[in-house]
Amino acid sequence: MKIQGKWGKPVDSRRNFDLIRTYLDSAGDKNKVSAQTAHDLDLISVFNYIDRTNSKPGKQYLFNLLHHPTTDIDALHDLDNSVEDLNMDIPGRERLEVELSKLNSPDAYFIADLFLKEHKPAFSSVVNFYTKVSPFLIIAALISLVVIPNIYSFIFLVLLFVYNIAIHLTSRKAISGYARSLPQLLIMYKVAVALVKSEKFGTATTVKQCLTNLTGLKRALKFVNLESRFVSSTSDIGYAAFKLFKLLFVIEPNTYTLSLKQIAKYSADIKEVYEFIGRADTLIAVQSIRDGLPLYSKPEFTGVDGKIELTELFHPLVPNCVTNSLYTTEADRGALITGSNMAGKTTFIKALALNTLLSQTIFTSCAKAYKAPLLKIQTSIKTSDNIDEQKSYFQAQASAILNIIDNSSQKEEIKSLVIIDEIFRGTNTIERIAAAKSVLSYISANQNFVFVSTHDLELAELLDEDFVVYSFSESKDGRVLVFDYILKQGLLKNTNGIAILKSMGYPEPVTDEANIISERMMNKYLV
Repeated sequence: MKIQGKWGKPVDSRRNFDLIRTYLDSAGDKNKVSAQTAHDLDLISVFNYIDRTNSKPGKQYLFNLLHHPTTDIDALHDLDNSVEDLNMDIPGRERLEVELSKLNSPDAYFIADLFLKEHKPAFSSVVNFYTKVSPFLIIAALISLVVIPNIYSFIFLVLLFVYNIAIHLTSRKAISGYARSLPQLLIMYKVAVALVKSEKFGTATTVKQCLTNLTGLKRALKFVNLESRFVSSTSDIGYAAFKLFKLLFVIEPNTYTLSLKQIAKYSADIKEVYEFIGRADTLIAVQSIRDGLPLYSKPEFTGVDGKIELTELFHPLVPNCVTNSLYTTEADRGALITGSNMAGKTTFIKALALNTLLSQTIFTSCAKAYKAPLLKIQTSIKTSDNIDEQKSYFQAQASAILNIIDNSSQKEEIKSLVIIDEIFRGTNTIERIAAAKSVLSYISANQNFVFVSTHDLELAELLDEDFVVYSFSESKDGRVLVFDYILKQGLLKNTNGIAILKSMGYPEPVTDEANIISERMMNKYLV
């Protein structure tokens, strides 16, 4: 019932992003969105909304996928076909969700460490040899005491126990990092076997071979599995006796020494099984995301010279978001988005970038129709002063835009979707407009798509041949401003800045004169 009850809905839970991002941080930078773009698009909040996974490896896999928009159309179609195939049998899918939920313990986050980190021996070769022979020496001393009771065997036995206790205590730090991951590795093995047996993932030949290779590691971890059974099924006294037995016979150091050898040998197999489970969980989550959206479409990708055609686009994190449509032409790959304060222009350009990202990661767009080339996403939206680096707002944004320029040159095979909010805000008007015009012309000349929100109406005149102008506006209902959040083609014909000042109680002579000057300046650019 719990599995069924959460379908198609955001899951409200606390997420440990320090652990979720472990797999992402280990990945290469190829196709990875920049930290700036991840911040601009609120990818943490987006992940909180789309995360419908059942396992911790699933969370790590989906989070990594969200940060790696691909330009491989075949890979995207393969993902979509797998989603469709997996979700045709709903009862079967729910059984898989139950299996995946067995890896929902926070300890399961640490499975990734087994193939991401280098594993060094916990003990010297001498200590390793001793831990192997120690149980036999103890048994021999016990037999000697039973057959011929003598003080020497007793002292020898006591010394063995004391030394073993010392080894156990000193080894705890070295093996503590594996106390969470290794028991979960056994669970992952069993979950993977169940998923393969479901026959929902084709022949899964590679995973089957990896599971076969990991059989030796599974045997090495039998004692870990035995301990987990003791924890769940015995009394406190029984478990205490078990812990004493483990301590005196140095079972734990032996187990982890043998396990580390197997992990180093089969880390590639562990990674393959981990990614198999993460992908399976993600495939189920994608269908849950789609079913929960008020509207969605599968993207249609065009060639590098194609246009962007978006019908009824919306931002998934905005409740009851007003949809908007946008159609570029072959001549105009750039657009200026003007608008009143709070009218929706920043939300729109964020929605545009986010839907491009979702289309190229989970093959799902929040729109009635999405048609565009495969694009590299570059943004400068949430730029702020950096006191530590002694950077002003202007310097911080200038640095971000320079990075965009460097990564959207003519030689780039994949063209960029460039999103900039309030370009070069923070410097004087004349230099801001001059710099913005030259930068935007340069980027768009390299066949990139450029969408920029701005209050600078002069840019519309200067970029008239290269950029289409859109606007968001509002109407007045008495002293209240009413926003419709609808994108309109053409320059903004009214603003609300002065209206806001008036509603706050600014003196009437101030607002009247401001309106006169505003109207005079507006007429200059609306001829």
